Amino acid sequence: MVNTGDTAFVILAAALVFVMTPGLGFFYGGLGRRKNVVSNLMASVFITGLGMVLWVLIGYTLAFGGNTGGVIGSFAHVGMSGFAPGELLDPAAENGSIPILVFAAFQMMFALITPAILTGSVAGRMNFKALFIFIALWSLVVYYPLAHMVWGEGGLLGAGWLQSLDFAGGNVVHISSGVSGLVLCLLLGRRLSYDRVSYRIHNIPFVVLGMALLWFGWFGFNAGSALAANGQAAHALMTTAVSAAAGLLAWMLIDAIRQGKPTLIGACTGVVAGLVGITPGAGFMPIWAALLTGFLVSPVCYGSIVIVKKMLKIDDALDAFGCHGVGGIFGGLMTGLFADAAIGGANGLFFANPAQLGRQALAILITVLLAAGGTLICAAVTRLFGPLRVGKRDELIGLDMSQHGESAYPSFNGLD
Repeated sequence: MVNTGDTAFVILAAALVFVMTPGLGFFYGGLGRRKNVVSNLMASVFITGLGMVLWVLIGYTLAFGGNTGGVIGSFAHVGMSGFAPGELLDPAAENGSIPILVFAAFQMMFALITPAILTGSVAGRMNFKALFIFIALWSLVVYYPLAHMVWGEGGLLGAGWLQSLDFAGGNVVHISSGVSGLVLCLLLGRRLSYDRVSYRIHNIPFVVLGMALLWFGWFGFNAGSALAANGQAAHALMTTAVSAAAGLLAWMLIDAIRQGKPTLIGACTGVVAGLVGITPGAGFMPIWAALLTGFLVSPVCYGSIVIVKKMLKIDDALDAFGCHGVGGIFGGLMTGLFADAAIGGANGLFFANPAQLGRQALAILITVLLAAGGTLICAAVTRLFGPLRVGKRDELIGLDMSQHGESAYPSFNGLD
């Protein structure tokens, strides 16, 4: 039977998650160069259209339309068809007390934000036509199968076999997009003059606005994953807030130690790192463990972004892997350590179940392999339609003009 309170709550959560995708556009837009801000915003905007259409046509049925070998759904509900009259308005057994249509809408928003994250790795150099085709293919090859394997009926990584824990998308959203972004940016190569030009952040207020929208939407992202207005949703909301706050303070402390002063960009990045880190365990870990996760995930991501990336000269332009990929892996392992079955899910190592840490690690490994392999396949197919990367001239004048014929600041006449 439909519970109207739960239904209203998840509808609101879906709206909050939707806000995250344009919020990410502002976050990436501010972090990038002035000549690419339209391009960075467009990467998030076009995905809201493409992602919704794909989800309704084929995404929902592949992710949640039955089960085929624990890896994928079926074609039973192509175009959201194949339901009995009124069935879409009734709850499915695995969805608790909300209508199938509400569950589908909530999950659709996850299918938007996930590919948008990986666009940060290739900012400033990927052909828009290639990006459009790649995102469509990647959703089919990587995201929908992974969503089924973790959350779907009989999913290989979830209740169907491995019984790993991923409350709101550590594997499905963050590790998959972060790893895919890393592989794609390696395929594209570094931006022109990467070793000689300072790629400065062009609009810090945009970054703050994007962070605020992401944090706001993340309450729906994590709390809504309880699929009910209940105690676990309240717990997830609190762990989300606490981990983000701890991540913010930890990054400020690192900046103060290493640079002598805290930075606003660092504080915003720390918030996102804390949010990513708590996502897989938001509804499973005690609040004190969420606080610990936020404090520890910032130095881990900082090391990846500021130290390792520079040492290896990897041009992960806006640090999608360093923040989301690394933060998601860390959060998944922390869930294996500190999950408490009294809150939800299963016990972790700290609560006398060391096997759960092994399950988390194996799930992460499978996710990494699927994301990396799927990205290579999608990039190879995309190349059949044209080059992945823009030409040298287009990159120098900026993707705003070369790919979209627009300038974010038409009255600006200076050098970039």
